[in-house]
Amino acid sequence: QVQLVESGGGLLQAGGSLRLSCAASGRTFSSYAMGWFRQAPGKEREFVAAISWGGAITYYEDSVKGRFTISRDNANSTVYLQMNSLKPEDTAVYYCAAATGRTNFRRSYYSSSTGYDYWGQGTQVSVSS
Repeated sequence: QVQLVESGGGLLQAGGSLRLSCAASGRTFSSYAMGWFRQAPGKEREFVAAISWGGAITYYEDSVKGRFTISRDNANSTVYLQMNSLKPEDTAVYYCAAATGRTNFRRSYYSSSTGYDYWGQGTQVSVSS
């Protein structure tokens, strides 16, 4: 069993920055790929970013490329999402997720919520214009 706890959300103005953290406990952190997803009110949950087990490979949703950076610290069992140049359309609840299976780190698989086995409770990010 893996427990994921997100933190770092908040309310800020457009153009600002936030860093989300997701602390994991349970199985060896380096044994699972990690992802960030978000869900805005009235919308489906969508992929934001994913990172491979060692951190060498990352994928991003097109609208966040160049603004968001996913990273991980395996020694401290934490994954991060650095968010810069935030826009009102980034407003959502942000969830981190862990994928315990191990396959080739394909974007098609790890950009889908079905590729993940464990989810955090979410942290709210609200960006005002």
